[in-house]
Amino acid sequence: MLMDLFHATLAIEDKRRVHFHAFMQEVHQRLHAARRSETGDPIPPVAAAIAAKLRCLSFDEMVVNNSADAMIMSRLFRALVCEEGVAIVTTSNRPPGALYKDGLNREHFLPFIELIHQELDVLSLNGPTDYRLDRIGGINRWLTPMGPEATARLSEAFFRLTDYAVEDRANVPSTELDLSSGGGGGRTLFVPKALKGVAVFSFKRLCGEARGAADYLAVAREFHTVILVGIPVMGPDMRNEASRFVTLIDALYEHRVKLFAAAAAQPEDLYTGGDGHFEFARTVSRLHEMQSDAYMALGHGTAD
Repeated sequence: MLMDLFHATLAIEDKRRVHFHAFMQEVHQRLHAARRSETGDPIPPVAAAIAAKLRCLSFDEMVVNNSADAMIMSRLFRALVCEEGVAIVTTSNRPPGALYKDGLNREHFLPFIELIHQELDVLSLNGPTDYRLDRIGGINRWLTPMGPEATARLSEAFFRLTDYAVEDRANVPSTELDLSSGGGGGRTLFVPKALKGVAVFSFKRLCGEARGAADYLAVAREFHTVILVGIPVMGPDMRNEASRFVTLIDALYEHRVKLFAAAAAQPEDLYTGGDGHFEFARTVSRLHEMQSDAYMALGHGTAD
């Protein structure tokens, strides 16, 4: 909301607002082209090209989860801010010191954090009220049975949380989430709908395929809200799917991710037999807690 207001009321023409991931994809494309056509360091000409006719560059959701971005950000942004004079305004779910936490070769990223503290004003908005709760008032978080009504309610939640125009629903953006260890730029997960920290997944995509804890942690770190559809009742023949579902919910819970779901049954009736059904009881407990207003009011991220 604040970024919407800032960009809309900034009375200059030389301004640009872009999602951070889209911007970094553009940067990599520019660097690749510069390396093919020129010799020498590609960072200065790329920074100059980005800064052309640009006084203010605004990002939604700055987050760094791969080493390729981390390796170039310090030099690129120093060139943009200190040499090209571009003003940077960004939002993030993390304070600067927590960006790319535990990432591969993070020592190369630390100058970027230092740059933020030197050149940007850091404002914490950890107020006592999570205003997203006002937007989702009256919408149940666990919807059963699955069907058109549940789909409509989840769709309503998505559009309320993202301010996306309902009439433009056919053009909701998607993304590719990097799942590589340390953000190495290899394995990815296709997210069919992803906007402003809200992601939509099917149970089949997240739990019906061979995935591990690292994949679910990547999802939990990236998105503050997950909308999960198509959760079936799982019999003994779906013990692998049930185990992955347990791991998924653990990751979402530990990172205080808001969960909206369409399921074939209530949590306690999803998996009543088969290997691991006793352990599934903890997941049932967590699913009930995740539907509470107290949980929904928690900030995104781990407690530490």
